[in-house]
Amino acid sequence: MTNNTATMKPEFQTLFERLQTFISADRLITDPLRTLAYGTDASFYRLIPQLVVRVETEQEVVRLISLAQELGTPLTFRAAGTSLSGQAITDAVLVQLGDGWKGYDINADASEIRLQPGVIGAHANRYLAPFNRKIGPDPASINAAKIGGIAANNASGMCCGTAQNSYRTLSAMRMVLSDGSVLDTADPESVDNFRRQHRGLMETLSSLGELTRSNPALREKIEHKYRLKNTTGYALNALIDYEDPIDILQHLMIGSEGTLGFISNITYKTVPEHPNKATALVFFNSVQTTCEAVSLLKPTPVAAVELMDRAGLRSIEHKPGMPEFIRTLPEDAAALLIETRAETAEQLNQQITDIKASIAHLETSQPIVFSTDADECARYWAIRKGLFPAVGAVRETGTTVIIEDVAFPVEQLARAVADLHELFVRWDYPEALIFGHALEGNLHFVFTQSFDTDDALRRYEGLMDDVADLVVHRYGGSLKAEHGTGRNMAPYVELEWGQDAYQLMQQLKALLDPAGIFNPGVILNEDAKVHLKNLKPLPAANPLVDKCIECGFCEPSCPSRDLTLTPRQRIVLWREIKRLENSGTDPKRLQQLRKDYAYQGDETCAACGLCSTTCPVGINTGDLTREIRHHNNETRENLANWAAGHYGGLMKTSRAAFSLADGAHKLLGSQRMQSLTSGIRRLSGNRVQQWTPAMPTAAKRIKVTQSAPPEVSDQAMQVVYLPSCASRTMGPMRGAEDPTSLADKTIQLLRKAGFEVLLPDALEGLCCGMPFQSKGMFSAANHKRKELSARLLEVTEQGRIPVYSDTSPCSLRLQEGLDSRIRLYDSIEFLDQFVLPALEITPIDQPVALHVTCSTQRQGLTEPLRRILSACSREVVVPDQITCCGFAGDKGFTTPELNASALRSLKQTVQHCEGGYSTSRTCEIGLSHHSGLEYRSVVYLLDQCSQPRSC
Repeated sequence: MTNNTATMKPEFQTLFERLQTFISADRLITDPLRTLAYGTDASFYRLIPQLVVRVETEQEVVRLISLAQELGTPLTFRAAGTSLSGQAITDAVLVQLGDGWKGYDINADASEIRLQPGVIGAHANRYLAPFNRKIGPDPASINAAKIGGIAANNASGMCCGTAQNSYRTLSAMRMVLSDGSVLDTADPESVDNFRRQHRGLMETLSSLGELTRSNPALREKIEHKYRLKNTTGYALNALIDYEDPIDILQHLMIGSEGTLGFISNITYKTVPEHPNKATALVFFNSVQTTCEAVSLLKPTPVAAVELMDRAGLRSIEHKPGMPEFIRTLPEDAAALLIETRAETAEQLNQQITDIKASIAHLETSQPIVFSTDADECARYWAIRKGLFPAVGAVRETGTTVIIEDVAFPVEQLARAVADLHELFVRWDYPEALIFGHALEGNLHFVFTQSFDTDDALRRYEGLMDDVADLVVHRYGGSLKAEHGTGRNMAPYVELEWGQDAYQLMQQLKALLDPAGIFNPGVILNEDAKVHLKNLKPLPAANPLVDKCIECGFCEPSCPSRDLTLTPRQRIVLWREIKRLENSGTDPKRLQQLRKDYAYQGDETCAACGLCSTTCPVGINTGDLTREIRHHNNETRENLANWAAGHYGGLMKTSRAAFSLADGAHKLLGSQRMQSLTSGIRRLSGNRVQQWTPAMPTAAKRIKVTQSAPPEVSDQAMQVVYLPSCASRTMGPMRGAEDPTSLADKTIQLLRKAGFEVLLPDALEGLCCGMPFQSKGMFSAANHKRKELSARLLEVTEQGRIPVYSDTSPCSLRLQEGLDSRIRLYDSIEFLDQFVLPALEITPIDQPVALHVTCSTQRQGLTEPLRRILSACSREVVVPDQITCCGFAGDKGFTTPELNASALRSLKQTVQHCEGGYSTSRTCEIGLSHHSGLEYRSVVYLLDQCSQPRSC
């Protein structure tokens, strides 16, 4: 995409030109589409950067900061953009992390982990899991938030409290300061050099620390503030907790929101992740009793105590699986979700006994029952985690969901909850609900807000002013317990801290960022109305995505996230396109956005739906993409219907094409074939599809038979085998270890397990409709699925015989619309439930790679698939950076850069494996090409490792 610098201010143009000398043009982004997309975070504010710079190395950061200092150009560092208070947006230069920031290192006893800022928090915990350790911070966004943001915001969470946040578990840090200097506090030589070269800075920090510690009133205020959860302003506790200026400096960086420097890596002291856990959901008839319970629970061995008020319970009481008695709870009722963890089962049982005894004298609506069942505990947590999206799902289109974050002394929690409810009534927020980390007095309150009228703005301003007065003056609490100050709370920092502490913060900012280039306007801001400016519009765009709150939880799962756009960014842009369409204000901008969106938003969207599995409100952005394609392809609907009606002939043609390509491959060899086809693709303007050496040969035609082979007994269970279009047309790749087609191998395995295998008549013309649905050709897609459903009803004898579907994407498509009488099993389900128990397995010693397809994940079949592979191999490797492979049916042929981007880290992760396995033939083409291994169906490995079970 072409950069546009014509409208940039001169200082940004100069910076852009000089950055080109050491950063490639594709990582310097100025076009209107991507600056809007990349500039959006999870807050309800919007600023559009003039320039987005994607940095890959620390040296690039050093040179960028030096240039920004020279030119006086503000920089804002961005990790995942899940922050809620407006600290990750800018109208100047936004600095994104590229691929080069995902490194980690665990010390010998796993007591520490060194992490680069681009590592996702949940991935850090995954690396530590084999050692039963984890990092301390556990924000709700941990599956999307990156370490850089977690540290820069001092994010905490449900179990973290104040003892295990980034500040308390910091061991060492490597940082880049405003003069371009680098300090690594884990390296004695770096520390010694820094002390010599920054003597003035060291002396000033030491002096500020001494003055703070010798000021009784200020010291007492700081100590009080940090007995609570508190992320308002800078970490002044560093000045009283430490005397060494190096320690002061690295702890000031925690929670500084990128306003004091850049954290290029951080070493955490890890904390135990106890394997034994128990959870209870305890209901009380009054908030007062609930909060009494919190105080009593604080000294007991609880890991988490989560409070939910009556409004919160009401928001989820009608959801499936919720106990009926919740609906009958009194208006003042509340609940506590209590979790305890221990190293052994015996310790856990003792802890449960102690916890129950501590609150046994309090009246509860239901008996207190702890569960150790993982599924039941997950359901309890789903109730708590569902509160925020419950509000988002029912909000009016055009409004945003705001989640505020305050902390009170625990002993005053009941009165504080009542006072907050009074404010909701006063300012007319009837939908507002309260939940939070009660053990720390940390409450979140959630409400919906529009900003489209003066009255709406007045209500919001009045509520925030009253909340600030309530929290600070009545309770001496924290206005931001864990979400960070940002722009949202910047006007209230001095109100909370007082003049002396506020001036100290200003001194620290001036000391460490004298030119004010780091994230200006965040944390410290003289504009008393900044929290009411630059508010994000959320216009209606499409009912499929209008509930999106732009949180960014979807982004790590998206295969195009590092190529073009993420689901959040697609929605942001589609909203802007619809806003411009409806307003008619800027037709030139609208035309350019539509043109650029065609590739960035549509062509490179895999429409895999993985985003829906991590979205708090369940949005599948792929549905939006398919609808856009539907409207773009309306003129081709007749062609699609014709193709659906002649599908058998098309399958024969496809098989012939694969046979022809394989013949050419055999004749020319891989290198010449690739050179020839790449040249033809370039000359055609990429209209000719991509060819790779991993392309399949033509599959042999399946012979339809209804008779059982001699080795199958009369009592054998019958199964209808439904091979997908891909399985029927695509054979193994040339040079495959086993040239048997998937269909033949599947029939062989099912018969080995004692099944009589049946196949539908007229198989060639059958299809689930997926190829049509993915292109937005809904009429043809639904016709094929309906036709297949009718055929399956016949062959299964109205559903008596189960159906085995060999390709996971097709299974998912069918499960969403088959006749309810048909018992359709994805291959994973059937193999796990029926085939494995019927076989004797001898696992291989070599490691194998496993790719879990997006449709497998969406069907909830990840663990059964792991179970099958683990039965067949002693080591199963699942690359942690890869979600959907991006092949997306035929995208691997037509838009191969999507597949390449999604799998760019695959080869280095699996190169030591014996082979790769998955459950989608098309996915396996791209996986084989980009890994250097042969990927094939799990059926091949299971057949290789098995024998019929002895009677």
